[in-house]
Amino acid sequence: MWLKAIDHIQVTSTPELEAEMIFFYGRALGLSEIPKPVSLQAVGAWYQLGNTQVHIATEPEIPNIQSRRHIAFQVEDLEAFRQHLQSLDVEIIPDRQPLANCDRFYLRDPAGNRIEILAYH
Repeated sequence: MWLKAIDHIQVTSTPELEAEMIFFYGRALGLSEIPKPVSLQAVGAWYQLGNTQVHIATEPEIPNIQSRRHIAFQVEDLEAFRQHLQSLDVEIIPDRQPLANCDRFYLRDPAGNRIEILAYH
């Protein structure tokens, strides 16, 4: 196998949504922000989760709202995390294609990027 690991995932938003994106990934999802390289510090933010980074960037116009592409985050306690998100008024999108080995739901960040939240059982 050639591929070794996922190094990072980049999601995008319009510049107008940058502050909401940083709040969403940093506060709502609770990711730890890490320093960006000096040459990239003008916009966005980078976060670390285990060995994987999530990068927030801006672009002029992104038609994300209908896309099924997504990031999937695994959690230990799905219901506790659901309650946390609901307390921040994050809309929960139910799973319409249940899987036998996990429970999950979806949400969209402020720019419309789709996110899957799952817990294995």
